[in-house]
Amino acid sequence: MEFHDDYPQYELMAHHSEEEGKVARRKLWNVFWIMLGITLVELLIGSYALKMGLLDGERHSTALLKVIFVGLTILKAFYIVFSFMHLGGEKKSLRYSILAPYIMFILYLVFISITEANYCRIHKEKMDDLIVIQKENLNKAALSGKTEEEPTEAAPETK
Repeated sequence: MEFHDDYPQYELMAHHSEEEGKVARRKLWNVFWIMLGITLVELLIGSYALKMGLLDGERHSTALLKVIFVGLTILKAFYIVFSFMHLGGEKKSLRYSILAPYIMFILYLVFISITEANYCRIHKEKMDDLIVIQKENLNKAALSGKTEEEPTEAAPETK
């Protein structure tokens, strides 16, 4: 048995003319083709990189591929937000107030990834020793049945 209520159908509530409907459908198809094109570019770049062996090789080539894929993903996210979430038709001040925190967060993540990667690269030997000591302490504590970890050795001095 069907559910009946007193509300009118949503299709009848939309007071659009046929011309407005054609414009809306055209806009949706344009976004679809743009998103499909970006996805095909991503697939072509990925298959080319795989075929040429760029994913197995140098660090610089994989970093460049990652930057390209992240950029294309952000471009697709832009089209989704501006088209399907209707942010493109809003006033500039509302757009910026919604997008500014996301942009700041993305810039923060980029900054943290660059600085942390650089720190890890410079201090790799010191960090490796610290990780080994921490792991040994955890293993000793687990074997002796201690519930709390107590430091047994100081961190090694490195130059």
